[in-house]
Amino acid sequence: MSKIYFTPDHEWIKIEGGVATVGITDYAQEQLGDLVFVELPETGATLSKGDTAVVVESVKAASDVYAPADGEITAVNDALSSDPSLVNSAPAGDGWLWKMTLTDESQLEGLMDEAAYQASLG
Repeated sequence: MSKIYFTPDHEWIKIEGGVATVGITDYAQEQLGDLVFVELPETGATLSKGDTAVVVESVKAASDVYAPADGEITAVNDALSSDPSLVNSAPAGDGWLWKMTLTDESQLEGLMDEAAYQASLG
């Protein structure tokens, strides 16, 4: 069974069988507009909660995507190199950014569930 958490910075993190998949929310991609470039991290890189992990560039602006928890990157979505618009068309699906193993799952406790995230959008 999977569990999804959300950050105040509009990232989502889905935990499934010990693997954490990270992306940006539908709200975030709408605010950014059409993505034209995604700078992905290196597989094997270690992130601390709050580190910039990815930079996304849209027709409007560039934006950082932050690590929602500590961990090591185990995979990146290479499809985004040739088609960054996947983040716009399927932010919670094929538009995922990276996968990681978490080193401190207790950091998830401060994140929001979907209802709290939706309420935070006003």
